[in-house]
Amino acid sequence: MGCAVGMVLRGFSVFDHLHGEGVPLRAAATFGDRISAALWGRHDRADTCYQAPGHHTLSLYLAGGEAIRRRRAGAWIGDGGAGRFCLMPAGLSTEWEVASAVLMLHLYIPTAAFGRAVAEMLGADPAAVGLQDRTFFVDPGLEALVRRVLLPLDWNAPSDRLAAAQAAQAILARLVAGYTDRGPRALVARGGLSPRALRQAIDRIEAGLDGPIGLDELAGTAGLSTFHFARMFKHSTGQTPQGFVLRRRIERARQLLADDRLGLAEIALACGFSGQSHFTARFRAVTGLTPGQYRRT
Repeated sequence: MGCAVGMVLRGFSVFDHLHGEGVPLRAAATFGDRISAALWGRHDRADTCYQAPGHHTLSLYLAGGEAIRRRRAGAWIGDGGAGRFCLMPAGLSTEWEVASAVLMLHLYIPTAAFGRAVAEMLGADPAAVGLQDRTFFVDPGLEALVRRVLLPLDWNAPSDRLAAAQAAQAILARLVAGYTDRGPRALVARGGLSPRALRQAIDRIEAGLDGPIGLDELAGTAGLSTFHFARMFKHSTGQTPQGFVLRRRIERARQLLADDRLGLAEIALACGFSGQSHFTARFRAVTGLTPGQYRRT
């Protein structure tokens, strides 16, 4: 990855440590509420220590990692490998021994974003709620969110950034629901956006279908936090913000496909897709037809 990506994530000390060690970075991006992700492919042997990071970190081993161990209370803990999560709360120093290749995803969560989610979901003082310290645990639902929702997206494509931000918020919600020292909670979204806030959000979407639409930006039109807006939008419309925006992009594309003078690449850009192939894949996923097949019919 280029220097620009690294600069965006600078300040997350776990990221800074791995970047400083020269660990290969496969992909990285910052989503809504400054929640950020990095995909690391590590093939060296090393002793690593994260010194009291100022942010929370969720790690998932996507492949490999069987020989990675954590030193805790003077003893070594093993049982890593693909499908295992590690959760490292802010302020906690951790020591690791890396002795095998691993492909891992890190999600870096600012304490401010976590605090807002705690206040809105649990109705509790964020200062009184801590995130659990967990090592090598399994959570099939959380893993599915990462592998099936977040990873297939092009994190930096305008039409996928909203979906990536939404996936990050869903992961945060699962952590708040199941991995705080308050214990597991059943969380139900109540209420919805006011008619005025919903109208403003939809107007922004309609005006910006030819470019990137950020979750933070949509939340700002309603005067809400990113986390709260995503939950309330779905309650009001029955669709996630990403699902709503994608369907509006596809509907705009259908209208433009009626004009034979417009090329598919031109339509793709006019509807906020990064290119013709990206447009074709998303259009077929929604309609069952490629744009060319749709135009011919």
